[in-house]
Amino acid sequence: MAQPAATTGAASGAPRVDTRRGTELFMLVCSAVIVTFALILVELAQEQTISRELFYYGFAFLALYGAAHFGVRRWAPYADPLILPLVSLINGMGLVMLHRLDLAPVVGAPYTPKQIVFTTAGVVLFILVLVFVKDHRTLAQYGYTCGFVGLALLALPGLLPSSISEANGAKLWINLGFVSIQPNEFAKLLLLVFFASFLVSKRELFTTAGKRFLGVDWPRPRDLAPVIAAWLLSIGIVVLEKDLGTSLLFFGIVLVMIYIATERAVWVFLGLSMFALGCIIAFNLFDHVQARVNTWLDPLTEGAANDQLRSALFGMANGGIGGSGLGSGMPNLTPLSFSDFIIPSLAEELGLTGLMALLMLYLLLMMRGLRSALAVRDSFGKLFAGGLSFTVALQLFVVTGGSTGLIPMTGLTAPFLASGGSSMLANYMLIALLLRVSDAARRPQAPAKQKPKQAPIAEAHTELVERPR
Repeated sequence: MAQPAATTGAASGAPRVDTRRGTELFMLVCSAVIVTFALILVELAQEQTISRELFYYGFAFLALYGAAHFGVRRWAPYADPLILPLVSLINGMGLVMLHRLDLAPVVGAPYTPKQIVFTTAGVVLFILVLVFVKDHRTLAQYGYTCGFVGLALLALPGLLPSSISEANGAKLWINLGFVSIQPNEFAKLLLLVFFASFLVSKRELFTTAGKRFLGVDWPRPRDLAPVIAAWLLSIGIVVLEKDLGTSLLFFGIVLVMIYIATERAVWVFLGLSMFALGCIIAFNLFDHVQARVNTWLDPLTEGAANDQLRSALFGMANGGIGGSGLGSGMPNLTPLSFSDFIIPSLAEELGLTGLMALLMLYLLLMMRGLRSALAVRDSFGKLFAGGLSFTVALQLFVVTGGSTGLIPMTGLTAPFLASGGSSMLANYMLIALLLRVSDAARRPQAPAKQKPKQAPIAEAHTELVERPR
């Protein structure tokens, strides 16, 4: 049977496999059409006219992801063809909502031009990661270095003066005047490399060495100490910096990675018990934690602390099942509707149906990442890709749960959706690393070289050798 045109691998002796890059390009074009049409709907509802600027946005969107597509085609040809289109559509819907907020009287607007700049920088970083990280397994060699640098990045804002590092009561930023950087967004990637490499190198010791207690084989303290120390340090640093959202993110990531590495549910039980104890301690130690829990328990109480969640809940109620329509709602009434509360803003105008569709895009993205983790052949790749996928999933759960009243609010942002430079750059690097693992998982193996067959002894030639005197 003839092979499709978009195949590769024959030159290296490996079986020819359809890379599906043409399918990826087609879905990226469809994503650009959907985003442009959504922008048109927003302007028709708000301005009753269509500006030429919209088509520039649509063209820039298609050009950016076209460059990302050709980067994948050149440096990761076997990567999953669905991951990049999913990211483009999520990012595009974020641009639609930011443009809608630009047309309303919102403090800090315009957001769309800045977000396009952040997206452009993210795509450039995306391509650079694919160019320089040719094999994800090389990252495992720098595990301890990545762990040290990651912890240093986490601690850096806490060591700087509050005038250049503090915002909304949390010390998370490095404000250089012309640009603000949030180091913990990049630290999470470095710490993921450390945890994955360490757990892979100590995997056998985690399951065989140590003592048995309460029916469970526990690893030796000296084997468990480095990962526990890095875990507690990373959580402790962000807690002291009053960034409880990031501390929850690190806690969940490491817990899941330990479970994947050991396949023992006891770690999940132990982790959840520690989490419950930590919640009780944090509630009694930190006033801002008490305020957020009280807001979560009774968001309709009058008070400035409840304005965000109360406005978001009323907005989603106004949207109902089908939504008020793009450009026809009032998301600008919700504080921080461009960042922490962008999901309720979309839910108001797209309704419950649109919100479920948006969450389905994230779910598909996570599933494709986990599929790559299952398919890749090396243990480090499995653990690393699983950690990257769960990072997106847990971050989305924390953001969506906090902005809809399911859990207390935190300071995380929705990946690729909300306005934010550091988050956008770090998440594009995350996707590039995930595609690198996916490329290794889908890349066909070259057939092993067959050893030349030796003739049976009965058919072998007989040679006479003169014995030296």
